[in-house]
Amino acid sequence: MSNENQWALSMHQIECCNCSHGCGCQFGGFPDSENGNCEALLGFSIIKGHLDELDLAGLKMVFAAMWPQAIHQGNGKGALFIDNSASAEQVTALATIMSGQAGGMPVEAIASTFTEFEGPIIVDIEMDTDEKHASFSIKDILEVQQTPLINPITGEEQEVHITFPSGGFMWDDGNIGNSKAMTINHGNIAFEHVGQFSAKAIANWGN
Repeated sequence: MSNENQWALSMHQIECCNCSHGCGCQFGGFPDSENGNCEALLGFSIIKGHLDELDLAGLKMVFAAMWPQAIHQGNGKGALFIDNSASAEQVTALATIMSGQAGGMPVEAIASTFTEFEGPIIVDIEMDTDEKHASFSIKDILEVQQTPLINPITGEEQEVHITFPSGGFMWDDGNIGNSKAMTINHGNIAFEHVGQFSAKAIANWGN
């Protein structure tokens, strides 16, 4: 590989989808949603990262997607939102990475599953990376709020993790919670799912 487009991102990842709390995609590759489709909102806050010499630490982005079946079966619609704190050069770098153009996983695989994709869309992104109550929002477009799972007998908060000891596709250890809010209304991407799967994790991606 050439020395160009070398990248790495370590990020807080705030994830919600329309699966139940196990999220069938994590285990068998297929969603367990009522219609067998996948609808997801993911927020990212970059702890440290770069594309070549360009520093990407501190930037925020949101990824929205709908697939009519399992993700790997394609025909997805997606959108990438980048916080307006990013410079033009940083926006281009993040768009290059997230579109899979610079290679590397998981972005290279995910990018191939879309037939419609919009972005980067420059907006003001509000984001809280709290482990138990993570959230992100874009005014008049989308909102996500995560809360812990609650034990139905005792009413106490439960700490539940999904871990991949030899490495997961998106992350290795996810703190699993509940979506108190998960809604988007943006062009062809519109859905709302409350009380479904959510995960807060540290994602380490690169090429």
